[in-house]
Amino acid sequence: MTDVPLWSPSPSRVSSANLNRLFQYAHQHHGVALSGVPADDYAAVHAWSVADPGAFWAAVWDLLGVVGDRGERLLVEGDRLRDFRFLPDATLNVAENLLGEPSDELALLFRGEDGEAVDVTRADLHQMVARVQVLLRDAGVGVGDTVVAWLPNRPETYAVMLAAAGLGAVFASTSPDFGADGVIDRFGQIEPTVLFSVPEYSYNGKRHDCSGRLAEIEAALPSLRASIVVEPGWLDAVTMVPATFERLPFDHPWYVLFSSGTTGKPKCIVHRTGGVLLKHLVEHVFHCDVRSGDRVFYFTTAGWMMWNWLASGLATGATLVLYDGAPTFPDANRLFDLADEVGVTLFGTSAKFLDACANAGVRPVETHQLSSVKALASTGSTLTPEGFRFVYDSIASDLHLASISGGTDLCGCLVGGNPMLPVYAGEIQGPVLAMDIDVVDSEGHPVADGIEGELVCRSAFPSTPLRFWDDPGDVRYDAAYFDRFPGLWHHGDFVSRTSRGGYVISGRSDATLNPGGVRIGTAEIYRRVDTMPEIEESVVVGQPWNGDTRIVLFVKMAGGEALTDEVRDRIRTRIRSEVTPRHVPSVILAVDDIPRTRSGKITELAVRDVITGRPLANVEALANPEALEHFRNRPELSA
Repeated sequence: MTDVPLWSPSPSRVSSANLNRLFQYAHQHHGVALSGVPADDYAAVHAWSVADPGAFWAAVWDLLGVVGDRGERLLVEGDRLRDFRFLPDATLNVAENLLGEPSDELALLFRGEDGEAVDVTRADLHQMVARVQVLLRDAGVGVGDTVVAWLPNRPETYAVMLAAAGLGAVFASTSPDFGADGVIDRFGQIEPTVLFSVPEYSYNGKRHDCSGRLAEIEAALPSLRASIVVEPGWLDAVTMVPATFERLPFDHPWYVLFSSGTTGKPKCIVHRTGGVLLKHLVEHVFHCDVRSGDRVFYFTTAGWMMWNWLASGLATGATLVLYDGAPTFPDANRLFDLADEVGVTLFGTSAKFLDACANAGVRPVETHQLSSVKALASTGSTLTPEGFRFVYDSIASDLHLASISGGTDLCGCLVGGNPMLPVYAGEIQGPVLAMDIDVVDSEGHPVADGIEGELVCRSAFPSTPLRFWDDPGDVRYDAAYFDRFPGLWHHGDFVSRTSRGGYVISGRSDATLNPGGVRIGTAEIYRRVDTMPEIEESVVVGQPWNGDTRIVLFVKMAGGEALTDEVRDRIRTRIRSEVTPRHVPSVILAVDDIPRTRSGKITELAVRDVITGRPLANVEALANPEALEHFRNRPELSA
């Protein structure tokens, strides 16, 4: 890591008014000492948020004007982190908080890859929600029932979610690119009462039909009382009555989110209303400096948790910018065109997209204004130091780059951006408020700065999942987060902490490599390989070999290049000289494609299972399962 920041905040570009407001509140109401130095003040407020979490989350409720009754009790502690209960007497409705008052202010700006444009005011959205609620009531939907959406990232999807949440129903969604088996694997576990779908959708310049898959899905969901197809005019005949907002307990379920499912059927993770709302408000308002009137964009489908994260932006008074389709259609400038067209202030994307832009030679700094963009957020996989530099060299030099990391498990972030502090290449800026983040060894003992270990959280937080669906005794729940290190939330990332308090993620800890018994992360290898111009992307796994583990690297070559011995030598030399000899792959092979989950993440575990002959439990979880064939029966991997 370098000691020279790529960016430092300035009042003329990105101010920290929202964090300053929190600082003053903590100082005035809770006696937190402030020095006037941003880094020290953030550290002081973060320490307070961890030491007195009940007071902190109550302060978030009060300071950000959550609609509902907060109640008097702030926190009921439990024997285990998962048993803590925040604001146990509070009642609220999340849809009421997200919708706000009906007005002419824009709630949603939708743009499709085919040129479709729809602007939705808050008054319009209120009317859509009210009409959808009529359909839901006609199907007998009430508090605790489950409503599911197999829909694109369109305004109608938000209306369905808000309508369900307004009635106290539980909502789950996935995108229409999922095949029938993938949808059934998810929705079939949670007994939905109503299914919303579309007849077709656009992606990469083509129309894709959903009708055949829909019939198969409906037949596999016997709990359905209604199946509603979202198409032009679908709400025209519905008589509108005022929308309903049932105020429910803080821990009432809001969402079911699904794990990627690459090692078996997806886990169905039940998330609470109040906890997720407050967690998202903290991340939007304090960590991304989102304000009323801002225009917040995240490239996502309805099958990724960033869709849920984006939806909560409505509660800040911001306008959400929605895009559905391929991010590179008709070319890699599409999302930057969108940012200029509608005045995006927070531009959210994935590290994969930024890497693709860099490899394609895209330079928006020369072709776009991007004058409205205050912050760019990146998640989904590790953003390399080169990715950081690409943002500042080729996109814009005067924005806050917030590399963020968390996941579906908490529907939010553990570590993320801070608009008050400098940005350093390859480094996530620090822990999110109220998250007591640490790095520990295999025995659960804290490690020193610069040493890689397991990412854990020592504090309880309100977006801890309520439960897993159909998990008697919470056996799978505890195994996922708490059994490995009792008393800690174990997230499954392999990381190190810098001397500045930032974090560098090396990869998923279940995909770490162990040659010679030494654990190493995959990110250091990807950084050296994927930045070579002749290589488009790669995947690296460990293969059991002669009682040890050897590193196997698969590369997808760019532009029809061949993987020659000369290229292999340069890969090994670069890794040996820039990392360590332990990181050097024993075998380097070319493949035509690399498997990814539907949220765009390379799935190292699926590749590892294929080359070791293990059964794959859920190929449907992959966006391109045919890519696995490139890894089967490779003679170079035989003993």
